[in-house]
Amino acid sequence: MRDRLLKVLQKVTGQPLNIGDEDSLFESGVLDSFALPDLASGLEEEFSFKVPDADLNPRKFDSIARIEAYLSEHAKV
Repeated sequence: MRDRLLKVLQKVTGQPLNIGDEDSLFESGVLDSFALPDLASGLEEEFSFKVPDADLNPRKFDSIARIEAYLSEHAKV
């Protein structure tokens, strides 16, 4: 799951990910609010599930660890 997640993140950001699991993707500048829908779409495609509009909240996708937790709860991994 982790490799697939990192692949999606790199595709969305277009840059290498030199960030810790708990570091904020938004505060570090890796993601911004405009990239969040692209990230959600990439995750939906990679993991075959739908991210509800209500879940498009930067807090849910703020770090690699939070995204992994979200995927564990919602996606078929």
